[in-house]
Amino acid sequence: MRILATAILISMLVGVAGAVASARTTLTVGVFPDLDSVLKAVIPEFNKVHPDIEINLQTLGFADHHNALLTALATGSGAPDVVAIEIGYLGRFAVEGGLTDLSRPPYNAGELKDLFVPFAWGQATTTDGRIVAIPTDIGPGTMFYRRDVLEAAGVDIDAVASWDDLVEMGRKVTRDLNGDGKADVFLIAAASTIADAMYRGDIPEGEGVYFDARGRTVVDSPRFVNAFTVAQRVRQAGLDARIGAWSNEWYEAFKRGTVAVELSGAWLGGHLQNWMAPETAGKWGARDLPSNMYVSWGGSFYAIPEQSRHKDAAWKLIQFLTTRPEIQILAFRTTNAFPALQAALEDPLFDEPVPFLAGQRARRMWAEAAAKVHVSVIHPGDPVAQEIVGSALTQVLEEGKDVRQALAEARQLIERRVRR
Repeated sequence: MRILATAILISMLVGVAGAVASARTTLTVGVFPDLDSVLKAVIPEFNKVHPDIEINLQTLGFADHHNALLTALATGSGAPDVVAIEIGYLGRFAVEGGLTDLSRPPYNAGELKDLFVPFAWGQATTTDGRIVAIPTDIGPGTMFYRRDVLEAAGVDIDAVASWDDLVEMGRKVTRDLNGDGKADVFLIAAASTIADAMYRGDIPEGEGVYFDARGRTVVDSPRFVNAFTVAQRVRQAGLDARIGAWSNEWYEAFKRGTVAVELSGAWLGGHLQNWMAPETAGKWGARDLPSNMYVSWGGSFYAIPEQSRHKDAAWKLIQFLTTRPEIQILAFRTTNAFPALQAALEDPLFDEPVPFLAGQRARRMWAEAAAKVHVSVIHPGDPVAQEIVGSALTQVLEEGKDVRQALAEARQLIERRVRR
């Protein structure tokens, strides 16, 4: 009898174990570098809370990830259960459909609104009230500068109040050091970066970067004319090194100190420190953009495709990643992904001096800048408009095309392509 009872008990335990095993959910998560590093760091913490959910991380290159997601949403199959989306793609995905509306039960994501930096939440909300994603990191715009380069030129970065001041500073820092008649040190790597910063700033409340609240393109407005004009002045004066972003020449300029400033999201500081130019620690500083301009420069979100087979588990993961201050801070420590969660920004970490920036308390400055970015709307035509405006800017800078003519033609082209 004892043997029989033991056998029955073992059978029951095996049955229970089998039931637990069968209850385990495998959640596929589609992500791009370097956000995948955040997921790898956070997954062990998530599994402490949700041991019944296994994460299958699927990482593709930035463009490949978004293109694959676009195809999967269009065809209705092949999308992961949770997907990361960069802000530049969010508008297109939001309007073309395929993402779960998180404003509806059982998610009721609207209750989370006040937890996040306002402009980031606004970017995830469509004009018809749908919440298509939850923000996880943001990119408050900033100006990094080389302290040693500016000191050698005898200029004071604090004297730069306007974009005109920046151009004038560029005339002083751009110099021929070896006397061969060619500049060796420049104001900035690319004049186009100045235009990018300027037309992303001072966006009227409720308007988007390229379209107004009624969906009309605004790429020939004074905001774009001014941005293109200043960039053209920088190029014509020979103040930029004509170096494209994310190239070896770009990295080398940061290492060698052949550019005085760079405009970007705050995330560039982490890249400079971690892999682009770690040997330049202490030589950099950061400050707000000229003319008190506050811009959103990048940002990431998590969403649930409609075709997800595990929406309940997907929502648990998204909430874990985005609404827990300790997890957002872990993400920041991992990749310098600046938190979209307001409570995370209250952590003492954001008041600490940053050794790479010569002890500057830049994180608090970025948090305060993020609070000043206007809430803007996203539009499905944003990726198309971004491409066309970029081409127009190239024509202005490389071919000397008239600014107003280039923008007028860009507007017509955007209107034709968006109507299709």
